[in-house]
Amino acid sequence: MSDPYWNHSTHYFPVLTRLVGPGTRTALDVGCGEGLLTRRLRAAGAGEVLGLDLDPAQVDRARLAAGGSPGQTGLDYVTGDVLDPLTGLAGPFDLVTTVATLHHLPLDAGLRRLRDLVAPGGTLAVVGLTRPRTAWDQPGAGQDLPAPPQGSPDDVAGSGSTARRSPRSPRATPSCVRQHGRSCPAPGCGAGSTGGTRSCGARPGAGEG
Repeated sequence: MSDPYWNHSTHYFPVLTRLVGPGTRTALDVGCGEGLLTRRLRAAGAGEVLGLDLDPAQVDRARLAAGGSPGQTGLDYVTGDVLDPLTGLAGPFDLVTTVATLHHLPLDAGLRRLRDLVAPGGTLAVVGLTRPRTAWDQPGAGQDLPAPPQGSPDDVAGSGSTARRSPRSPRATPSCVRQHGRSCPAPGCGAGSTGGTRSCGARPGAGEG
């Protein structure tokens, strides 16, 4: 395999980097881990990219891998929970991405918070890990989906958002295992698996239900 970083999450990075356009002045990656996607978004042409992660060690790795100050690289990182008010999380952003993180947040609150971080006319791109329980979780995975019925949980993504989901089983990353022991409480999360480069961003006791 030619990409030494390949895993389930990074498989979707080319889809996300193609969302960067001439108007992408700012981008945010929620659950950025060691910052691989943030660096690829910047390389794709995003003006300034901010990564957010719960794990301070992951954020330290991301800053080191950036190779310079935010002013030099266009990359910056914040440690914290996306659901909490964070002074370093200024917005809104032209592009908001999150990979393998939403299933560790309360679904409704998580989607609403992500929506609120998107600038008018911007894009919200979610690669989610969920059980295929409704029509919205089925063959449309990896494609732009039609707007769901108003009032459904998916409706909060709002107009102009890009919904992308994967029905494949998630895999717990080291941060996930550290926070939850050998078993992550999120539905279908692979207990004890440590493959991957991103922290899950899990909130203790949280999940999609």
